Amino acid sequence: MSNFQEIVNLNVGGTKFATSWHTLTWVPDTFFTALLSGRIPTVRDETGAIFIDRDPNLFSLILNYLRTRDIDLNDVNLRALRHECDYFGITPLSRRLALCDEINHSSCGDVLFYGYLPPPLNVPIPGSNNGRNSATVSRKNSTASNAEGTVNRTHSRNSSLDLRTVGRIPSQDQLSRCGRGHSRAASLGNAEILKGLRSAEGNTWNENMKVQIIKAHHNWIAVAYSHFVIGYRLTDSCGWYVVFQSPVQDSPIERIALNAKSGSSATSSGNNNAGTDVMLGISSGPLVRLWAFSTHAEPVRRTLIGTFNLGVRVEHLLFVGPQLVALSGGGGGRSKAGVWHTSTQHWQTQDVPQLSAHDTAGSFLLLGTAAGTINYIDMQKFPLRMKDNDLLVTQLYKDPNQEPITAISVYLTPKTNLCGNWIEIAYGTRYGSVRVIVQHPETVGHGPQLFQTFTVHQSPVTKVSLSENYLISVCSEYNHVRSWRVTRFRGMISTQPGTTPKAAFTVLALEAPTAQAHNDAGPYGEQDEEQIFIQKVVPDTDTLYVRLASNGKRVCTIRSVDGSGVSCFVVAECEGALRPRRLLVCGHRSGAAQLWDLTAHIDRAARPPPAPPTDAPAPRAAPPGEGEESPVGDGGPSADELVRLLAACDLDAAPAAPTARPDPAPAAPAAPPLAPAPPTPRAPDRPA
Repeated sequence: MSNFQEIVNLNVGGTKFATSWHTLTWVPDTFFTALLSGRIPTVRDETGAIFIDRDPNLFSLILNYLRTRDIDLNDVNLRALRHECDYFGITPLSRRLALCDEINHSSCGDVLFYGYLPPPLNVPIPGSNNGRNSATVSRKNSTASNAEGTVNRTHSRNSSLDLRTVGRIPSQDQLSRCGRGHSRAASLGNAEILKGLRSAEGNTWNENMKVQIIKAHHNWIAVAYSHFVIGYRLTDSCGWYVVFQSPVQDSPIERIALNAKSGSSATSSGNNNAGTDVMLGISSGPLVRLWAFSTHAEPVRRTLIGTFNLGVRVEHLLFVGPQLVALSGGGGGRSKAGVWHTSTQHWQTQDVPQLSAHDTAGSFLLLGTAAGTINYIDMQKFPLRMKDNDLLVTQLYKDPNQEPITAISVYLTPKTNLCGNWIEIAYGTRYGSVRVIVQHPETVGHGPQLFQTFTVHQSPVTKVSLSENYLISVCSEYNHVRSWRVTRFRGMISTQPGTTPKAAFTVLALEAPTAQAHNDAGPYGEQDEEQIFIQKVVPDTDTLYVRLASNGKRVCTIRSVDGSGVSCFVVAECEGALRPRRLLVCGHRSGAAQLWDLTAHIDRAARPPPAPPTDAPAPRAAPPGEGEESPVGDGGPSADELVRLLAACDLDAAPAAPTARPDPAPAAPAAPPLAPAPPTPRAPDRPA
């Protein structure tokens, strides 16, 4: 076929095309040049046309480009078209489409992007002496063995020298903390260089440097890798900067807890005359290590408070005030609780009824059990019984059907701080029930009283949240969410007009069971404000969906600025100079952490829609029994987004489906695991 004018007949996916040899071959080194030169074997149909098993609609766009060297991209799926261009090797068009995609996805992020914390340059190796023998850690060398690494490791949200206050010159201390001459672009450049240097180490380095866990408290975040933890602090003048690093651990870190106590002179403007004391706890297996970091002045002083043994694997690690609490809900009916008390410097463990849920309220730790009881520990009282080795675990309430309690949420009404006995508790059970119990002044002396029961779930309830305005529950069936609007009178939950259904939707998340604790969908947020879900659909993805917990409405979509997959995330409530900020902090497989400011978008999404014009027709009245809102269809990923995400997920490797709810429920049901496993994925019949 040497004649440029020779006609070539093609059958692309069942659609016939006729074009010239020259049209198909003017771009060199493509699929067509190889096909027409005989380097690729051809298959012909009954008419003799060359058969190509591709999408004819997309092929028609490519063929039109080869004919006219121009293309109309209106109503075209750019991702699919670019994939076809890559297949056929049409490099000029593929480059144009790639540029269009890059323009829409800047490495500087969008308006939500708040900061980038690059991975550490020097990777501590377990068993070495790096960071293990020194009790003094300086801000300038807390994550590096030389001064050179300091500049690249400390990072400012904006420029390195933040001069937003007119006429104000940063001090030398601020310059050293911010890292002179550093910017996010430089950090990304270092990361690219390191990729080439570490490629030979392959998966081992990637697993060690992947961010495993992120915890936040006040204006502090702790970023945990496999064997060490780095602590960052936020100030308005310098943004985020490194303050401390934990010693390198021989065993992989499984849980961490962070507690930051702000001093009276430590403000968000960066003036830390009194400083901020930080406590960091980590656990590996049954062992818990606790450090205190004194950040009043240079150098930062690190003190190992102690290494404690719970006796069983630690499944939850948290602070209740300044007290460190370790919990285990092991099988066989054996659970343990361990508490380190600040004032007495005493570690105490005790066997407790099998734990299946927990929550905190002030100085109280509430424990839900597989026997259907809610117990509590008062952290301020149990030191009085240290001689008896008793944590004073006290039963508060027992479920009327003795259903195992799998989720619990405590709401302290505004009067609680004055009289201490106005408390409301919502809890979910293994058999799908959601109950609300209350203890108001008129019920003091009789214990909490059952207020409401909802039986809308057919799978175990995994999450429940009771806030000022809403009651939200989540079950294990693809994270199916139900929400109700709560009516209050003088701060207390009321029956007039009562709790009304708000919405039903699904927060689909196909996360591996071992990673669920660090990829918790939520809900996140204080109980007196709008709460949100963070939806991570598949394990290895760079995209998160932020949704309102009350109705499932999508607030925004978060995409990694460097394309790396999200390995963990948390929502941090940070104090600012003007107003609090709600930040989404994402840990990535590249070892970096990325921050996104959700404050304005949440406020905008939660704002009620504008009132319709006075001459507009009245809206249709809801039928009897219908809630305020139907299931929200624009909240989670669209059908196209969901298919694209699921293409990278192995659905055959998902956990098994949960056991159906028995009917009737036995009097003494079997104990569930501490965290019910999600069902086997199938095509959801609710909006994702």
